[in-house]
Amino acid sequence: MSTSFIKEINDAVGAHGMWKLKLRTAISAGKSDVEPATVRCDDRCGFGRWLYGSTIDNQTRAGKPYQVVRRLHAEFHQTAATVLEDALAGRKQQASERLDGEFRERSEKLVRALTKWKGELQNSTMLSH
Repeated sequence: MSTSFIKEINDAVGAHGMWKLKLRTAISAGKSDVEPATVRCDDRCGFGRWLYGSTIDNQTRAGKPYQVVRRLHAEFHQTAATVLEDALAGRKQQASERLDGEFRERSEKLVRALTKWKGELQNSTMLSH
C-alpha cells in the first residue's frame, strides 16, 4: 500500500506544481480552458480523486498527515480558483500579486506536507521490512 501512496504523492507534487504555469498563462492571456468553479473543487484533480477515493483506509484518513494534506489541498484549490477569477476578470495585477503571495505560500505548504507524509510512509515501509 505505501508504494502506491508514495507514487500518488509524487504525482501530486508534480501536477500541482504545474498550476503556477497554468495560472500565469491565464493571467497574461485573460482566458483559461478551465472554469474557476471547477478549479475550486479539490476532489476533481487526480490527487483529489485519490485523496477522497476508496483506496485510502479509515485508519489513514483518521491520521494527522492525511487530515493536514486534505485541508491544505482544499486551500490550494480555493486560492488557485481565486487567482483564476481575477485573471479572467482582467484584474492582472491583483491576480499576479495573489499568485506570487497567497498561492505560492499555500502551494509551498502543501508540498511540504506531502513531502513529510511521503517521508513518514517511506520510513514505515523500511521499518516493516
